[in-house]
Amino acid sequence: MNATELRASLGLAGIYALRMLGMFLILPVFAIYAKTLQGADNHTLIGIALGSYGLTQAILQLPLGMLSDRIGRKKVIYGGLLLFAIGSFVAAGAHDIATLTIGRVIQGAGAISAAITALLADLTREENRTKAMAMIGMSIGTTFAASLVLGPILAKYIGVNGIFALTGLLSLAALVGVWLIIPDPAQSRFHSDTEANAKRLPAVLKDGQLLRLNYGIFALHAAQMAMFVTVPFALIKTAHLDKSQHWQVYLPVTVIGFLLMVPAIIYGEKKARLKSVFIGAIALMTAAQLGMALALDSFWMIAVWLSLYFIAFNILEATLPSLISKIAPADAKGTAIGVYNTSQSFGLFLGAAAGGWLYSHYGPAGVFGFTTLLMLSWLVWSLGMQPPKAVRSVMLHIGESWQGDAEALSRELAGVAGVHEAAVVLADRVAYLKVSQRQWDEAEVRRLIDATF
Repeated sequence: MNATELRASLGLAGIYALRMLGMFLILPVFAIYAKTLQGADNHTLIGIALGSYGLTQAILQLPLGMLSDRIGRKKVIYGGLLLFAIGSFVAAGAHDIATLTIGRVIQGAGAISAAITALLADLTREENRTKAMAMIGMSIGTTFAASLVLGPILAKYIGVNGIFALTGLLSLAALVGVWLIIPDPAQSRFHSDTEANAKRLPAVLKDGQLLRLNYGIFALHAAQMAMFVTVPFALIKTAHLDKSQHWQVYLPVTVIGFLLMVPAIIYGEKKARLKSVFIGAIALMTAAQLGMALALDSFWMIAVWLSLYFIAFNILEATLPSLISKIAPADAKGTAIGVYNTSQSFGLFLGAAAGGWLYSHYGPAGVFGFTTLLMLSWLVWSLGMQPPKAVRSVMLHIGESWQGDAEALSRELAGVAGVHEAAVVLADRVAYLKVSQRQWDEAEVRRLIDATF
């Protein structure tokens, strides 16, 4: 990476992390706090308030990404961060559940993830884009784990309304960071690897392999939100832990989950056994949900099942994007990721709302019965998935003045040893390839690409 690419990658990863920190910090303490507000005697309303962020996020994510193509990336990002800040301050001042829900809805309207990845694509060369995206992915995972620990601690000192105010300030800090740190791209254009293309949506939505993964991320995050409507109350009941002490539970289980996730991912990628690791993680997640449904009377059993949950969760969070990249058509990766992210956001909303309703009518056992069925249905559907090919994505720039036959060049590139798929998109000036992880004739591919300059 050159200096500009590194600055853009680190800067956008940091800004993404600041915004995610604002979203994740309230997760472990939200339900307990919301219970104290006026009108929150109904647990269903608490779930809706928690998940309403995901609803507006899901609705606006793709449209705002497309809008950034027309009016500019930074304008959309500025607007999104400002909306997130406004929603945070509304939530901070809420004295009733309705106002808190309005604040969460406004927060979710700042759906800028697609615009951020598009800006990152504008500022990085094709050969370095995967590294840049990995930086953002790492920032999200680290922020989530840190938030589970920091959220309860901050709640003790500044309260949950103080956390909301802090998230508003963090969002404004991120806005200033975009202005001062992130370079302005010399040219903005559509990138098939990071942005959704409406013309490719039908193919992506009809792909059975991708549908399995989209359902998976929906179910995974629906179960996560339903859990966080329930687990905080179980920790108070079984261990008499104040919400400010819940970090003592979350810290060890998240560390264990991270440490055991790493060798599982390495094994799956290196040995081309990603499907086995993936299915095993879903089975472990199913067992963890069933275990919590049956053992919510024991603090130590909750801790054990939470540990298994975070092992499975971390593995699935890491493998799902990798599987999307391997399975999606080479020229529709951005569209596949857009649908995947939208599915995740809908899962956040529906999981929280369903979790709240089930808790009100059937108690914690009803919530974990629901999450167990979600995981079990995902497990059964995933058994029929095709093992992903041991491939990785490569993007190579096409000469700016070249006006040859894109389809013919695609066929030539696809015929090179070790190249599994190739798509030349003249509008992007890029050749998108999926190549063998073990060996491919890079020299021959470079020769064909060099002929376009």
